[in-house]
Amino acid sequence: MKFYKMHGAGNDYIYFDCMRGELKNPEQLSIKLSDRHFSIGGDGIILICKSDIADCKMRMFNADGSEGKMCGNAIRCVGKLVHDLGYVNSDMCRVETLSGIKTLQLYLGKDGKVQSAKVDMGAPVLNGKKIPSVFDCEQVIDRPLEADGEKYSVTLVSMGNPHCVVFKDPDDIELEKVGPKFENHKAFPDRINTEFVKVVGKNHLKMRVWERGSGETLACGTGACASAVAAVLNGLCDKNKEITVSLRGGDLKIIYTGETVYMTGGAELAFTGDIEI
Repeated sequence: MKFYKMHGAGNDYIYFDCMRGELKNPEQLSIKLSDRHFSIGGDGIILICKSDIADCKMRMFNADGSEGKMCGNAIRCVGKLVHDLGYVNSDMCRVETLSGIKTLQLYLGKDGKVQSAKVDMGAPVLNGKKIPSVFDCEQVIDRPLEADGEKYSVTLVSMGNPHCVVFKDPDDIELEKVGPKFENHKAFPDRINTEFVKVVGKNHLKMRVWERGSGETLACGTGACASAVAAVLNGLCDKNKEITVSLRGGDLKIIYTGETVYMTGGAELAFTGDIEI
C-alpha cells in the first residue's frame, strides 16, 4: 500500500489514502510503523477516510496505538493531501474529526499544490471537568499542581485534545522525566498533553511539548493553540492579535478571538513509498 510521509512543523505522521476503504487494525499498525529504527518512523499514522458530512474524515493514531481526537499539524497535511490528490478542487476544505468538523483555508504555491493552511480550530474548552480534570471550576487558570515532588502553576485548555500549560522556561525542564509525570498524573483521568512555555517577546512564545501517547514531538498544533489561549488568559499575550509560537520544528501563528482559535502553518510532503501490510 502507498503511504505519504508528511509533517507540519516537524510533527510527522504516516498518511494513508483510505477513501476507498479503511485499514484493519490501525492501532497495531501505528505502533509498528511509528518505530523510527525498524520501520518508517513517525509520531503516529493518519487515515484519510470518506465522510458523509465533510470533504473527508481524519482518523489519527499515536505512536503507542491510542486513537487521538485531533491534531492541528496533521489536519493541515490532510488538507494538502486531499487537495493535491484531487479530492478537493477549491481552496477550502472541511475535515471531520472526533472533535467535530474543522474548516481549512488552503494556500497554494506556484505549482498549484498546497504549501500552508489556516485552520479554524473552534472554541477552546476551559471548564475543569470537561478538560477532563479533577479541577471543579469554570476556568483553570494559574492553579497550583504538584508533580514529581515539585510545585507548578498550570492553566488547562482543551482544543479537542486536553492540554496542561506551564509557564516555565522549556530549556530548564528535563522533559523526558517530567513529561510522563504530567501525562499520567491522577488529576487527569484521560491523561494530558503538557506544554512548557516561555514568553520571549510581545505576542511571541517559545514552547516544548510532551504529547500523551507519543512523548516529546517537534511540534503540536493543538498545544500551540492551547498555549496561546493560556497566555491570553494569564495576561501575557493579546487577544485578537497574531501570536507566534516557536516550537522545535518551526513557528505556528495563532489568533485567539475570545470565541475561536485560528492556526496557520505549513504542510509538507517529505516522501512517499510503498509498504507491505
